[in-house]
Parts: sequence; C-alpha cells; structure tokens
Amino acid sequence: MASPVGCEHYVRSCLLKAPCCGKLYVCRLCHDAEENHEMDRFKVREVQCSECQTVQEAQQTCQQCDVNFGEYYCDICHLFDKNKKQYHCQPCGICRIGPREKYFHCEKCNLCLAQDLRGNHKCVENVSRQNCPVCMEDIHTSRIGAHVLPCGHLLHKTCFDDMVRTGAYRCPLCMHSACSMEYHWKQIDKEISLSPMPTEYQGATVKILCNDCQTHCTVPFHVLGMKCTGCGSYNTAQDGGLIQQQQGGEQQQQQQQGEEQEEEEQQQEEEEEEQQQEEEEEEQQQEEEEEQEDIETDTEPEQPPTPH
Repeated sequence: MASPVGCEHYVRSCLLKAPCCGKLYVCRLCHDAEENHEMDRFKVREVQCSECQTVQEAQQTCQQCDVNFGEYYCDICHLFDKNKKQYHCQPCGICRIGPREKYFHCEKCNLCLAQDLRGNHKCVENVSRQNCPVCMEDIHTSRIGAHVLPCGHLLHKTCFDDMVRTGAYRCPLCMHSACSMEYHWKQIDKEISLSPMPTEYQGATVKILCNDCQTHCTVPFHVLGMKCTGCGSYNTAQDGGLIQQQQGGEQQQQQQQGEEQEEEEQQQEEEEEEQQQEEEEEEQQQEEEEEQEDIETDTEPEQPPTPH
C-alpha cells in the first residue's frame, strides 16, 4: 500500500464515492461530519485510487496501478483499513476488531462479546441496539468499545470511565451497581459503627428497596446509608418515612401528658395540704380563744346580791 490517504478514523489508499451525493470522502464518518445526511456503507459501489485517481469498482487492489487500498478489506461493509485482525460478524452485520477466536456472538444480546463472558453475563435482548444511556449515541456501530455492566446493559467504555471518575456507580437505566462495591460497603459499615445516630433517632427504622437484589426490607435508619438485609448492599432507596420515629413521637406526647397530669395532681395535693393546715391553725386558734375565756371567767370577783 503506497501513499495512504487516511484520516483520523482509518488508514487507506482510496476515497469512497458516496452513493448518496456522489462526493469523495476518505470514510463514511468524515462524510457524515461534513454533510447533513449519512452515508450507507453497504451501498458504496465505487472508490477512487489515491495514487492514480482512477475511479473504479470497490475492491482491495487498484485495477490500474495495483496499489493495495488496505491491509484489510470487507466487501460487505466496504471497509478498508490496516490489519487489526478484523472480522465480519454476520449476525452483527458489521466488522469487528478481533481476533475472531477471542469473541463469540451472543444471540440474545445480539452482539459480540469476549469469550470470558460466555455464560458469565446477564443477557438483555438486543441490548446493543439501544443507545448509550450516558451520551445517547449509538453503541452497535460505534468505533468506541462497549462496556458490559453487571446488570447486562451497555455503555461506551469511555462513558463508563467518565461516570466512575465522577463518583457515579449505578447503571443509568436500572440503578443496579455498575461495578463491584464490596470494599465500599465495608467502608460504610465502619463509618456507621463510628457514627451513632442522635438519641431521638435511635431505634428508628425505615422500609427500603434494594437496587441490586430487589429485596424489600425494614432496616435501622442512618443518614450514612441503609443496608440491604438480602445482599448487604447500600445501593438502596427509601420506601416511605420513618416508622418507629413516629411511634416515638406518640410515646413522647403520652409521656408529656403523663408528666402534666402528675404535676397537676401534685399541685392539687399541695393545695389540699395547705387548706388542711389552715383549718388546723383555725381550730387551734379557736381552742386557744376558748381557753382564754375560761381563764377570765374563773378570775372574775363575785358581786353582792341585789337588795330586795
């Protein structure tokens, strides 16, 4: 291959003649970036040699000067490029970067996956035909590799890396943990053990739904996280308000009412005691007055009888 034209996407020695507008571009991606329409790679019929400028039928070698247009050529996708051990996957309908023996096509997911994922991934039907939930761009035909999440959904590898770098750890579609969080959950365990809740919240519980195992359970409430009793995950969502906290409020109200009632009874007892004391003082005073009268009567001098 001599004097490769190439672009940021591919290395080749020819230009594609777009079947839609007849213009010459190094590749369909360069075409799509410049035009207001997309090139159908499967309808490409002609190419122009970058050496002799001969326009000819799409093929791997120039019919005029024998220049090799690309180390790899697919006559279905009309893909010219340097050798990256590519292969054309018939079920996918496009070329993939190989080598072929390291990949297999999952019929349900409808895409090629690494061999170590055979029987070791969660299938989601036609998952590759969905757009990336982060950037909303196509995944199936993208030149950016796909990352398979534990839940089975796909993200562009670059989008996944950006997501993790910003601290997001859940699938944007189903909220399942996007990677292993076991170490992180242990760290939260330690933080919770060192951070007791205030007295008014101790004993409070809350209903939760686990985004990882879908378990519904009732667990102790804590501001740092609520742990699933099914799988130990802190990737949970609160389902309703505090349970025992409301009951605790009623108990507190009852206790307050009891204290008020006790205070009233105590006040009433004090008033009764005070009244009883006043009555006793009055009785004592009355007795003293009567005794004084008796004394005065005994000491009074006798009067002479009145004359007749």
